[in-house]
Amino acid sequence: MPESPTRNTGAHLVYAELKRRILSLELKPGERIYEPAMASALQVSRTPLREAIRRLISEGLLEQQPTGGVLVPALDEGAISELYEVRAAMESLMARNACLKATPGDVEDLKGILERNAAMVTFADDAMRQGMALHAKIAAIAGNSWARRFHGQISSHMERYRHFTNSTQERRDQALAQHRILVDAVASGDPEKAAAIAFEHVMGARDAAVRAISGATGAGA
Repeated sequence: MPESPTRNTGAHLVYAELKRRILSLELKPGERIYEPAMASALQVSRTPLREAIRRLISEGLLEQQPTGGVLVPALDEGAISELYEVRAAMESLMARNACLKATPGDVEDLKGILERNAAMVTFADDAMRQGMALHAKIAAIAGNSWARRFHGQISSHMERYRHFTNSTQERRDQALAQHRILVDAVASGDPEKAAAIAFEHVMGARDAAVRAISGATGAGA
């Protein structure tokens, strides 16, 4: 028998809230999910909570332990590197395609986002949002639905790591400079340059994330 819309909606809302807490690091890496306490905190029954937990386990955002417990995955340098490598390939592909499809209006939109990025570069969260907007616009211009789908899935996982990638002013300035080169390449229709700088930009973010996480875990050891 099909599940009721109410039940589906409840499980989806619990899923969305748990996912938000995991990606924002409100639920700490390595933290165990205790169903009774979490159900009480979210003011829901354990049925939609369990459905949400199963979904998050299937997405790799929670881990089922052999003992039956459920944990928030630890920040793993190897997994981070793999995610960023795949994202770099996706960004490179989309930057290349964007060069071939960008209209004058698209270029103006990119320049507008770039201006906002520059204005917000001293503010970590705002700079990150503008950077994400720039990449999203390039993905939209590129128009490859499969690349955008995979990129979206990867980006969702990477939200746990993004605040590590722009935590220093040096990295935010470097990212802004790379964004300028990327927009210039798209504007001039240079797919090779756009693909190369997009790849370099994401790998730089990977290196920053790995350094920050390595330092954080080392300090806590």
